[in-house]
Amino acid sequence: MIAKFVQWFDTDIGTKNPEALPDQPDFIRTIPFALLHVACLGVIWVGFSWVAAITAAVLYFIRMFAITGFYHRYFSHRTFKTSRAAQFIFGLLGSSAIQRGPLWWAFHHRNHHQHSDEEPDVHSPIKHGFIWSHIGWITSSRNFPTDYKVVKDFTQYPELVFLNRFDMVVPVVLAAITFAFGAALGHWWPDSGTNGPQMLIWGFFVSTIVLFHCTASINSLAHLIGKRRFTTSDKSRNNIFLALITLGEGWHNNHHHYMHSARQGFYWWEIDITFYVLKAMSWVGIIWDLKPVPVKIYDEVARQREQR
Repeated sequence: MIAKFVQWFDTDIGTKNPEALPDQPDFIRTIPFALLHVACLGVIWVGFSWVAAITAAVLYFIRMFAITGFYHRYFSHRTFKTSRAAQFIFGLLGSSAIQRGPLWWAFHHRNHHQHSDEEPDVHSPIKHGFIWSHIGWITSSRNFPTDYKVVKDFTQYPELVFLNRFDMVVPVVLAAITFAFGAALGHWWPDSGTNGPQMLIWGFFVSTIVLFHCTASINSLAHLIGKRRFTTSDKSRNNIFLALITLGEGWHNNHHHYMHSARQGFYWWEIDITFYVLKAMSWVGIIWDLKPVPVKIYDEVARQREQR
């Protein structure tokens, strides 16, 4: 029992044999996650200000990009190259989103692609239902551990292993910063209409929970609702609404057809904000060698159109 509380802070404790763990919700381990949702009700007492709402939106965008651009397209798929410093900085930003550490995230996502919509795919709505694919799987005892063998290309970096193991550190620091920021604004700029508690609720809790559920919608809704340009072995779909709220991840059928490209919106009209930011970062040398969509993919689409 004590180990479960310790795992709130050190996620690698007691995870030697994950296959032996039950595939069901671990209510003690998920108490912090549940409290994040409950804390959002604090908006009833702290009220609203545009400053707090804008801060929440900015933190949503920055952290969503860290998840989509780095947790997903870099740590999971290596679709571009970057420096050790940059991978740590964006790994740190991704950690602040409370979607666990970068290596845990990449491990599960690599497994997802290997077994997409098959029984071992832990968040397949086809095999396990919508609720489990959206939020249930992340509460399962069996899914808490990180299989470091799957992400051994990154285990050579102790700073990433630290972020992964102690994944609560960065969110707690961010929560403290948002509170201090709101308190400072309330003191030095009273007309902002905000304060510490309000900024904490909006800037951290509301922003984080909206971010989580938008990200989780790719696991769930992007395999149920949308169009299928490519005939893949799974049920992945393209969905423009999901692409907009996740900065480009909604082009999920494209991605499952060819996961090695840094670009998921294969055509100019498929809005992929994450790719646009990555492209801009490549211009200033922060990242490089972005893998493109191969010409053969566009030729394949052209042939499909000719056959209709």
